[in-house]
Amino acid sequence: MCSILISINPEHVENIFNGTKKYEYRKIKCKQDIDKIIIYSTSPIMKIVGEAKVEEILEGSPEKIWNITKKQSGITSKFYDKYFNNSEKAIAYKLTDIKKYEFPKDLATYGIRTAPQSFIYV
Repeated sequence: MCSILISINPEHVENIFNGTKKYEYRKIKCKQDIDKIIIYSTSPIMKIVGEAKVEEILEGSPEKIWNITKKQSGITSKFYDKYFNNSEKAIAYKLTDIKKYEFPKDLATYGIRTAPQSFIYV
């Protein structure tokens, strides 16, 4: 098992930390098995701010995944639909054991120069 670092909008990061967002959605599934997500908060924060264990990875049509996850999505159906517009597949990483770092870290801590568009293995 390995970890990935994911770039996430600060608003969604806060919803992960406050417990309203239990799933992180992506259009592409990692090829490797992962057990942890390292959370990078995008501008204006631009720091690695926490991590979460991946309890489960759901994969299916956007409609199917939304029906399973919507109560713990932390986002609106409008936002979800816009993100997955014209996508045949949706991936939902179920997050657990969420840990907010007391001291956010720079990307360089992981040997990374620039934030990934989607994710990067670490």
